[in-house]
Amino acid sequence: YKYWIFARVGRSSMKMARKNWIYAYYQGIKDGTYTVGQWIELVYEYIVHGLETKQFRYDAKKANAALDWIEKHCFHTEGPLAPRPFKLEVWQKAFYSAMYGLVDDKGQRQFREVVLVVARKNGKTKMASSAAEYTWRQEGGFGARVFCIAPKLEQADLVYNDIWQMTQLDPEWQDLKEKSQVKDTQHRKVYDDSMLARHRQTDLTITGTNSTVKKIAFSAKKSDGFNPSLCICDEVASWEGDKGLKQYEVMKSGMGARPEGLLLSCTTSGYLNDGIYDELIKRSTRFLLGESKEKKLLPFLYMIDDPAKWNDINELRKSNPNLGASVPVDYMLEEIAIAEGSLSKKAEFMTKYCCMKQNSSLAWLPAEAVDKSGGDPVDLKDFKDCYAVGGIDLSRTTDLTACCLVIEKDGELYVKSKFFMPAEKLAEATARDGVPYDMYVQRGLLKLSGDNFVDYHDCFDFFRNAVETYKVYPLVVGYDRYSAQYLVQDMENYGFKMDDVFQGFNLTPVINEAEGIIRDGRLHIGDNDLLKVHMLNSALKNELQTDRKKLVKLSTVEHIDGMAALLDALTVRQKWWNEYGGRLSNRRQ
Repeated sequence: YKYWIFARVGRSSMKMARKNWIYAYYQGIKDGTYTVGQWIELVYEYIVHGLETKQFRYDAKKANAALDWIEKHCFHTEGPLAPRPFKLEVWQKAFYSAMYGLVDDKGQRQFREVVLVVARKNGKTKMASSAAEYTWRQEGGFGARVFCIAPKLEQADLVYNDIWQMTQLDPEWQDLKEKSQVKDTQHRKVYDDSMLARHRQTDLTITGTNSTVKKIAFSAKKSDGFNPSLCICDEVASWEGDKGLKQYEVMKSGMGARPEGLLLSCTTSGYLNDGIYDELIKRSTRFLLGESKEKKLLPFLYMIDDPAKWNDINELRKSNPNLGASVPVDYMLEEIAIAEGSLSKKAEFMTKYCCMKQNSSLAWLPAEAVDKSGGDPVDLKDFKDCYAVGGIDLSRTTDLTACCLVIEKDGELYVKSKFFMPAEKLAEATARDGVPYDMYVQRGLLKLSGDNFVDYHDCFDFFRNAVETYKVYPLVVGYDRYSAQYLVQDMENYGFKMDDVFQGFNLTPVINEAEGIIRDGRLHIGDNDLLKVHMLNSALKNELQTDRKKLVKLSTVEHIDGMAALLDALTVRQKWWNEYGGRLSNRRQ
């Protein structure tokens, strides 16, 4: 029943039934009709769960209006299908249905930022230009403002020009144009042409609705004044660093006056690092893994799951949903053959057809796994006469510092973490990070240490107290090699064995082991919600060719100090296991 939307006509008769393409696609994913990757499966699980729990609702009228209009008024403008109408595949119908049909309790658009990552030749530009055409000529209403934005005007022109070419192919527009040219003997127009779309030097416009489409390039001088109904951000993977980040934020903030404004980013993967593409991917994957504060973001990430299967045609269906439609299988097999013979071609193939960036950053731990690691407080009194390993992250003296102990008992790993922050930084950090640090102070998870700089004697006392008060003995303590040397010396003078840890791609084996332990539910952090936040803030930067990875932040404003300290401890545990494993396992004879 839920896969169909019924419209009543007259008293109770069913005039027609319209398929709900979101449910239809989701059902096809679950029964194996459609092969998709983990991120697409997660986004549709999120949507269906949201509908079932009434977090938002599906407006069939809005969704079907978009689908009908696009298939009637949008056309292929190049290639073998031109100039035929744009006939949507099921995955595209589900995409548009989610973008236009999911609404909040006020009936307004639920999601304001939509991200579509899909491989080359799968119709992303056509999908973007069709959405722009629909908003400009139909859905946007009076005063609609559509922007096609890119670093350079030539790039922005791809979508912009496609909109105009589709307009001219539309029989409705042609009919309006012919009627507008009819004149009487006084040479006065007898037909109102105000609804006729026109191509002007600066924009596309419909004077009757005061609606426009404009193409713009990045401009530091012109950074405000936009009020978009829809902003098309095409190929954001090619948007360079800070300029791209700032321009995206400008367009996003410009939607404030539009309760149904939409920012649509369509792209394949790319090569540039630390730009808006990386930010969107990290935000999107964190959202899909759960525990995100995002409410208006809707990401569709068509990517392969296993880089080792980059030349497997079935794996490639995950990044190429139009394989067999706009992407012929024979063409893909030929591209695979070329890539197999050249490392450079392989790198390009994996980027453009697998949507796997050479140095990609993705959110790491699923919220469900992190939640499973929580529980009753970890009390060192329960680990008397146990051996442990320690970890310290002192990243910056004026910011958070983290120390932890990892203790194995009955095959499970227990983590006791403590955070330190300068007292004078508490109010500033609370406002900046949006984290209730004062609450963590009251709960004993965070200690105010020093005034403007952390007093590292408090870190030393954390470990000394474990030994002297609780009889817990750290055999090795891993520390960031950039840590204050006087702390290391104090620790060594007391008798602790210290080992410096470089947190780079060299930690790949430790990261893999940590993920397995966490996913298996064998790591326990107790009620330490601050450590939980740091675990959820953690992302991994992956080197595609070598399959190496390193710990990074989800964004520059996030903190991962607690996770870094935990990895320091797990690193020395793995490194020294052959020598100390018998004692670290704490098995009683």
